[in-house]
Amino acid sequence: MTNQGNNLDQWYGHYADRTAGLAASEVRALFAVASRPEVVSLAGGMPFVSALPQDLIAGAFERTMRDSGPTALQYGSGQGMPALREHILDVMALEGIRGGVDDVVVTTGSQHALELVTKLFVNPGDVVLAEAPSYVTALTVFKSFQAQVSHVAIDEFGLIPEALEERIAALKADGRTIKFLYTVPTFGNPSGVTLTWERRLRVLEICRANNILVLEDNPYGLLYFDAPPPQAMRSIETDGVIYLGTFSKTLAPGFRLGWVLAPHAIREKLILANEAAVLSPSSFTQSIVSEYLSSVDWKAQIDVFRGVYRERRDAMLAALDDYLPDLSWTHPNGGFYVWVTLPENLDSKSMLPRAVKELVAYTPGTAFFADGNGRTNLRLSFCYPTPEFIREGIRRLSTVVNGELELLTTFSQTAPLRTVRPNENIISPPANLG
Repeated sequence: MTNQGNNLDQWYGHYADRTAGLAASEVRALFAVASRPEVVSLAGGMPFVSALPQDLIAGAFERTMRDSGPTALQYGSGQGMPALREHILDVMALEGIRGGVDDVVVTTGSQHALELVTKLFVNPGDVVLAEAPSYVTALTVFKSFQAQVSHVAIDEFGLIPEALEERIAALKADGRTIKFLYTVPTFGNPSGVTLTWERRLRVLEICRANNILVLEDNPYGLLYFDAPPPQAMRSIETDGVIYLGTFSKTLAPGFRLGWVLAPHAIREKLILANEAAVLSPSSFTQSIVSEYLSSVDWKAQIDVFRGVYRERRDAMLAALDDYLPDLSWTHPNGGFYVWVTLPENLDSKSMLPRAVKELVAYTPGTAFFADGNGRTNLRLSFCYPTPEFIREGIRRLSTVVNGELELLTTFSQTAPLRTVRPNENIISPPANLG
């Protein structure tokens, strides 16, 4: 890279090579338009924080400031407050995970934890295995550290073990270095599917045999609708699994609190990396969340969230049945998302401007692949809009889809329509749409 700037940025030539992974979004402007109140946004994975009674947080805030204000406003440990880490153990126990207080590292959201783990393990050119499709911002993090993402296929039962074995064998035969498998095995983002218990055992067996770490990202595991999902992969394997958790989905994302549960040696390096990045996670938010978990029936509040999201999931599935019966989609039993498959000749990214014009927004499937796939898919989020808005949003979406199909039919007698592929350095959508 040269040291010359350009007419837009005089420091362009000074940036590190890895900043090439910080790609701009070609649909950022569209999503700015989609934030208008008249647009039904089925795009962003924003929790419905209005279901959290404000007096619960206000009470925790007042007690924190009254009883431990000077401590809450001071610097803290790079590992996080012991009291909060005790509560985190109680949260993880609901999914079969056991550990000690010293095993937990508190982070500024699980996204921060994901970046710390990647920073510790990935050298430029290393391979990260990830589900296809996979969480959009995880792909951004991996790319920013110059990792090569190699996708592994999923189906309605989650990651396919045979596909994982084949991908590992091919990469090893090619002399590639695989650092870890990244997975959201429970109510995955964006697919909504859940890895079965039998497959969890098999995936762990495959990774153990190939000396590959598993990075288990679990934001949605407690947000089940009908029955609890299989226990976490970390409940089975302690030495080979790094577990990421967060309060963003079961409490509120504004606290920016997550955590990592890692094997001992990795944990020590995570603490050092955490201190290097932020010195210490916020003592203030840790104190408030710890007070909340000590004084409130937080399990009952999670059950309230389950009821809200179950109703909205049902509204979305019913509306898809009514307005777009010829499409196919996943049927999540928890979490925030439905993954829709369009007819082969439609392109979800090309279709997005027309959707925004029709006052509905979604996330194109291409955002969730590192290799340009996903054009016939889109992710719909049911977590934030009301059931009425969800139904209206799907009705508007059906107008867009049917209009695109009618257009293709009209011009099918002339010549094939060429699909315009975006530049590979441009991603979609912006990372803050989760």
